[in-house]
Amino acid sequence: MSRAPRSQSARRALGTDDSETPILHVDMDAFFVEVELLQRPHLRGLPVAVGGAERGVVTSASYEARAFGVTSAMPVGQAKRLCPHLIMIPVSHGAYSTVSRRVMDILGSFTPVLEQVSVDEAFLDVSGDRHRTPTQIASEIRTAIRAGEGVPASVGIAATKHVAKIASAHAKPDGMLLVPKEETATFLADLPIGAIWGVGDATRKRLEQRGISSVRDVRQLRREDLERMLGKHGGSLWDLAHGSDPRPVVTTRVEKSIGKEETYFEVLRDPAVVRARMLDQAHECARRLRDRSLVAWRVSIKVRDASFTTISRSHTLGQPTNVAQEIYRVASSLMVMPPGGVRLIGVRVENLERGESSQATLEDDGRAEQAERALDTIRKRFGSGVAGPATLLPSKPEDGL
Repeated sequence: MSRAPRSQSARRALGTDDSETPILHVDMDAFFVEVELLQRPHLRGLPVAVGGAERGVVTSASYEARAFGVTSAMPVGQAKRLCPHLIMIPVSHGAYSTVSRRVMDILGSFTPVLEQVSVDEAFLDVSGDRHRTPTQIASEIRTAIRAGEGVPASVGIAATKHVAKIASAHAKPDGMLLVPKEETATFLADLPIGAIWGVGDATRKRLEQRGISSVRDVRQLRREDLERMLGKHGGSLWDLAHGSDPRPVVTTRVEKSIGKEETYFEVLRDPAVVRARMLDQAHECARRLRDRSLVAWRVSIKVRDASFTTISRSHTLGQPTNVAQEIYRVASSLMVMPPGGVRLIGVRVENLERGESSQATLEDDGRAEQAERALDTIRKRFGSGVAGPATLLPSKPEDGL
């Protein structure tokens, strides 16, 4: 969930002219919480958060919980002190990425010019649509996501990516905000400096120490002044404050690696649980390789122990692969369980190239890859939880959760 500061005045209507605003930023609202509420509708309207137990941290919080001051990355103990009736739901591994893939498929049905930037947000360029306006498309997107997945989305509509992203944040929850091109300067002027893309706490504090707390303050400075304060980042900040952002929506990127890693709010001490998570990660890597018609020559793992020490290991294969069984075999052979348990585990495939797996030349005659491709088809149609290795299939949720 976004923690960037917002301005109440920026939520106002700025006009209806969307003729020069082809960029949409779609951002799911309290995404992890909303996915969990699909299975727990009786908790809707209550202060709910997803995250660890007593010693963990909050990953996502409902807007009812946010009203008490609960935010992401906040220790659960602190969150419960702020909101004594807070209902904590454990993280559901895999559920969010499954819904995310389907949401991105919905977005892709509106335009091929789509840039996914995280599990719950994406940019779209709808300038190629000659039949609908950007505002109409944004409204249809929100309706389609709600109808198809049962979760809310907020959309910002603007002339640039930067302004569209800020607009979606100010449209929340479950809203839509248009910033006409000619109103860009007005929209940005009174925003707190922390609302600018890329301004973190450290930069914000440095600027506030010099009396610069809003976008309007930045505009009073020369570009060279900001560059002296912040280096090259100062020039980018000056451009964004003046509404300049030439970055296009990027639809294709050359992938050098594919991976998945997870941080755990409570240390994992059971080797069987760690192996199960690695198997899930191997399947995710293999699926993404097959989706892109890629194979990998190298498998690596990343492990962070209870003392926050991080270790990375890798192995180069004799033949490239896109088969989870082989990726997991290598990853598990690299894994040494830390004595104090695991805080983070990740599996990554590297040295990618176009092609099909060479695993068909092995003793299984390609049966493993064929089985996994069949699973790909089933999961795309029915969801990731309906089929897979027995150790990864979800157990029935307990009553009341």
